[in-house]
Amino acid sequence: MKNTIALWLLALLALPSFALAAADAVEPAKLLEVPASTGPAYVFPLKGPVGEVQLMFLRRALKEAEKAGAAAFIIDMDTPGGRVDVTMEILGLLRKTTVPTITFVNPNAISAGALISLGTKKIFMRGDSVIGAAAVVNGDGGDLEKTMKEKADSFSTAKMRAVAEENGHNPDVAEAFMVTGKELKIGDTVLDGKETLLSLNGGEATRMFNGKPLLAAGLAETIEAVMNSEGVTGALTRVEPSGFESVAFWLTLISPILLLGGIVGGYIEMKAPGFGIPGIISLICFALFFLGHYIAALSGSEATVIFVIGALLVIVEIFLVPGTVIAGLLGAFLILGSVLWAMVDHWPSQPGTLGAVDFEKPMLNLLLGVGGAAVFAGIFAKLLPHTSFYRKLVLVGEPSGSALPVTTAPAVKLADIGTASTTLRPAGKAIFAGQPVDVMSDGTFIEAGTSVRVTLIEGAKVVVEVAG
Repeated sequence: MKNTIALWLLALLALPSFALAAADAVEPAKLLEVPASTGPAYVFPLKGPVGEVQLMFLRRALKEAEKAGAAAFIIDMDTPGGRVDVTMEILGLLRKTTVPTITFVNPNAISAGALISLGTKKIFMRGDSVIGAAAVVNGDGGDLEKTMKEKADSFSTAKMRAVAEENGHNPDVAEAFMVTGKELKIGDTVLDGKETLLSLNGGEATRMFNGKPLLAAGLAETIEAVMNSEGVTGALTRVEPSGFESVAFWLTLISPILLLGGIVGGYIEMKAPGFGIPGIISLICFALFFLGHYIAALSGSEATVIFVIGALLVIVEIFLVPGTVIAGLLGAFLILGSVLWAMVDHWPSQPGTLGAVDFEKPMLNLLLGVGGAAVFAGIFAKLLPHTSFYRKLVLVGEPSGSALPVTTAPAVKLADIGTASTTLRPAGKAIFAGQPVDVMSDGTFIEAGTSVRVTLIEGAKVVVEVAG
C-alpha cells in the first residue's frame, strides 16, 4: 500500500501536462489569427475597493481577451484603493498577459488604483480625474507603526519603481505617490514637496517635460476616445462581472477542506457496500471544488473531464475487476492530477509551459487535502468499524437475495476460525462450521476465500481479521 501511494505522488508531476496538452495546443493559433490593430478592445470595469473578487474577475477577463486576440485591454478605473496583497497579485497578472494594457482613470485611481495604473503600458485620464495618494496603511486606513511603515515603504517603493520603469512610466512619480518624504522635482520645477503625498489631476499628469508627459499619455472623456488615440479599430467588448465571482472566491478559499471532504467521503463509501451518505458528501465536495475553480477561470472543463474518467476507473476497479490494481491506480493518477491542474493558474498565451505557471500554492492545497484525508482515514479505519453507527451505515447497501441464509444472531465465539465467502469491504459474509455469518473486517479489505479469525462480538456485530 505504501509503495502504491508513493507511485501516485510521483505521477502527479507528469500528469497535468499530459492530461491537458491536447486541449491547450489549440490556443496559440487563435492568438495569431487576429492582427493586433484590428482585434477587439476588452474593457474591464474596476469599480469600488480592490479585493479578491476583482482579482478573480480580472484574471478571467484577461484570459478571455487573450483567447480573442484582443488589441487592447482597457481598465475603466474608479477606485478609492484596496488591499496591498491583492494589488500585487493584479500587477503580476498584468505583467503576465500578452495583450497591451491601458488604464482609463474615470475618474479616480487612488492608492491601490494608482499602483495598478502603473502596471499598465499606457494611462489615459479625464480632465477632472485624479491619480495618486498610494501610501501603505493598515486595515483600518490608519498609519502603520513606525518600524513597520519603514519596512512597508521600502518594499513597496522598490517594487513600484521597478513596475513603473518596466512599463515606461517615471519611477520617481511612483515613489512620490507612496512616500511622504519624497520630493518630486524635474529640472527646476518642484511638482510635489516632502510634506505631502503626490496626487495628480488629468492636466498635471499630461504635462510635458523634456518631450514626454509626466505620467498620462493623454486626456480622454470616453473609452472610444482612448481607442482612437491608440489606433484600435476593433469592436469594443465590455466584460461584465458574474454574480458567481464572489461565490468562486469562497469556494477556492476552502478548496483544501473540499478536497478533504471529497477524499474522506469517497474512502468511507468504498469501505461500505452500496451507495449512501458518504458517497453523496464526496460527490458534493468534488463538484463544489471544480465549480469554484471553473468560475474563477483557474481551470477549464478539461480538468473536470479527466477527474470523471479517473473516478470511473476507480469504480471499475472496486466493483467490476477488484484486485487488478491497474484500473484503480490509473484512476487515482487521473483524479489527483486533475485536482492539481484545476488549481493551477495557466494562461492561453503560455500553453504547455510549466515554467510559466505556479505549482506552489496548488501543490500545498493538494497536500493539505490528501494529508488531512489520510489522517482521518486512518482514524476511521481504526475506530469506526467498532461503532454501532458504522455498522448501520455499511448495512444500508447490503445486497439482497443472497443464495445462502444468514443468521441474525452470531453462531460464533471469539477466536473462531472461518473463511470469507465474500470480499469484505469491510462488511460481508464468512462461513463458520458451515454456517454463513454477517461479519465485518477491522477496516481492511479481505478477499473472498481468505481465512479469518473472530476478534470482537458485540450483539449481532462480528468483527474479524485475517487469520495468521
